[in-house]
Amino acid sequence: MTATPAGGTPLPSARPHAEPAPHGLGASVLPTDALAKAQGTYAYAADLWAEGLLWAAVLRAPHPHARIVSIDTGPAEAMPGVRAVVTHADVPGDANHGRGVADRPAFARDLVRHYGEAVAAVAADHPDTARLAVAAIAVEYEVLEPVTDPEKAFEAEPLHPDGNVVRHLPLRYGDADATGDVVVEGLYRVGRQDPAPIGAEAGLAVPRVDGGVELYTASTDPHTDRDRVAACCGLPPEQVKVVVTGVPGAMADREDLSVQIPLGLLAIRTGCPVKLAAGREESFLGHPHRHPTLLRYRHHADGAGKLVKVEAQILMDAGAYADGSHEALAAAVSFAAGPYVVPHATIDGWAVRTNNPPSGHVRGEGALQVCAAYEGQMDKLAKALGMDPAELRARNVMATGDLLPTGQAVTCPAPVAELLRNVREAPLPALPKDCPADQWLLPGGPEGAGEPGAVRRGVGHAVGMVHLLGAEGTDEVATATVKVDGAVATVLCAAVETGQGFTTLARQVVQEVLGVDEVHVAPVDTDQPPAGPGARGRHTWVSAGAVERAAKMVRTQLLQPLAANFGMSTELLSIADGKITSYDGVLSTTVAEALEGKELWATAQCRPHPTEPLDDTGQGDAFVGLAFAAVRAVVDVDVELGSVRVVELAIAQDVGRVLNPAQCRARIEAGLTQGVGAALTEHLRVARGVVRHPDFTGYALPTALDAPDLRIVELVEERDVVAPFGAKSVSAVPLVVTPAAIASAVRAATGRPIGRLPIRPSAVVTE
Repeated sequence: MTATPAGGTPLPSARPHAEPAPHGLGASVLPTDALAKAQGTYAYAADLWAEGLLWAAVLRAPHPHARIVSIDTGPAEAMPGVRAVVTHADVPGDANHGRGVADRPAFARDLVRHYGEAVAAVAADHPDTARLAVAAIAVEYEVLEPVTDPEKAFEAEPLHPDGNVVRHLPLRYGDADATGDVVVEGLYRVGRQDPAPIGAEAGLAVPRVDGGVELYTASTDPHTDRDRVAACCGLPPEQVKVVVTGVPGAMADREDLSVQIPLGLLAIRTGCPVKLAAGREESFLGHPHRHPTLLRYRHHADGAGKLVKVEAQILMDAGAYADGSHEALAAAVSFAAGPYVVPHATIDGWAVRTNNPPSGHVRGEGALQVCAAYEGQMDKLAKALGMDPAELRARNVMATGDLLPTGQAVTCPAPVAELLRNVREAPLPALPKDCPADQWLLPGGPEGAGEPGAVRRGVGHAVGMVHLLGAEGTDEVATATVKVDGAVATVLCAAVETGQGFTTLARQVVQEVLGVDEVHVAPVDTDQPPAGPGARGRHTWVSAGAVERAAKMVRTQLLQPLAANFGMSTELLSIADGKITSYDGVLSTTVAEALEGKELWATAQCRPHPTEPLDDTGQGDAFVGLAFAAVRAVVDVDVELGSVRVVELAIAQDVGRVLNPAQCRARIEAGLTQGVGAALTEHLRVARGVVRHPDFTGYALPTALDAPDLRIVELVEERDVVAPFGAKSVSAVPLVVTPAAIASAVRAATGRPIGRLPIRPSAVVTE
């Protein structure tokens, strides 16, 4: 209450009114770890330390393909300060590990199958000693001819006992003999993109008194990591514990094992804590990359521009091991025609092993590669028909109820026509002639050597799609526990915060359901029930869904005594703004009062409806949900120098429901910017299986100077009724669609048939 003296103005309040911090679903809640990350105090694996710490280093093969004749660890073991050296001979458990196909050895045994493959590891009392000891290990190799061309892998000598073909997936839909009035063909190549996490791989292993080991790593799937490490170390899973540290960037790359097995073996062998912090070069060599892909397409259409048939051959380079190639190929083949209505399709996809670096899970795997190809085909088809490329797309886009070429009906919201219309109608950025000379950035940067007269502007459009959650029968499930003690709630869920905002969302869910302001999310380890990997929007859907169910169970426990006192059901009570009220206003109390002295808890699971594997003709209900986006790219191209500047990216996206506006927009902007890298700069160069320049000098990530103006034109909120909140993943689809849109804009600017990503300067130089 404000006091007012006689005849005077109100006195200032002793405690000025402060607006309550926003919370609950739909609010832009600030992540709890934001300040610590900004100040540099957030703990990552590379920051950890333990008493009696030893340092590890890994010996990596200098050849992409070689037979190991002998390994002499004696010189390393004789060095002062070296405590242990391990090779394949020291692996007590399963010789191989892998996701889906167990074909990757913990250390190379008889054969080295890719450049940089782990051959041995050392633990020493100083990191320099460990590195010197690794260099002292004498390995005799018989160098073999590498298989580096995936097209030749079919006829090459088998690199594994089960051959070089990881998977062949044929898809047959409709009439194989159908033809159209207009036919266009294209050949497309998508290069090897690296996840390039901000923080390189690191970990700390601590031996346990029961003979097991605890691993502190930036895992995104700790329970799967635990099981693989336990199998290789010859231990039962209960003797291996994985504790998740801060994750310094992840594009699903941290689903694969990197430092875990060497650390576990060395810690068990020495009986001491062992730490490994990889350098940037080792990081490039040690984790999987996006699948390089060769795509051959033939599109058929009638004279009015309606698609009749899509034919495609998709060849994915899996590298030395299978890793995530089964899943990536399924996405590529299933989405090979894009978000378009196609009555007939004949598609064949292969993933083959080579002696190139391993490929694995990277955001938008499979979907990005085919999006670049089918959108290139739509531009070719528009040119052949004499139509506007965006109009051709609009005539063919799918909607809810249409069928994928896999025969699965699209039951989720699919507002593709609305998305495309929104970006088409958005105002275009000013032309260079309308800008002051000092504000017009030439392609190549502010100090670009180009001439304004050589710059051509182009506008391109693309639409694309990704699947949500796992596919083809993956058992998606997560478990969460919500505890309330007084006015403080705690969430226990093994869903890893990778930057996608799960911990923030979990807080919002509990705040929304229980009306509790103070919510903590417990650190993740494998003592908790599993929640699965942090990819494809799983934790927004499955893990946050489990949190919501547990919170609702606690809500029922809280409201039942109150409802019973007034002779009503809990459905007649509501929680809002920290208050519990009945429908008739008879009951009104605060949540804090109702919780005083109480300790409530509940555990719940969330499991979406099951899917099924694709059959031998590529048919089946393989996906839980889909997300869509449309992107318009505006580029300036110097047709003499071959340089490209992305002026603006405008996106309209199908998000289902916005749960955190600030976080949603940030994730979309990040995906758009990553797409610029995939389109123009990011290419891990490999020559005859050898990685060239595995560093940020040779591998060019887009910087702030490369980021264009980003315009989020529309977030279409059409809720998916089978998702717990109606929300969809927002990170992957902007990355999938952006490279195709940029390539389309470059075609419009130059008239050249851009068929390779990233786009090379030679591809845009006009005669």
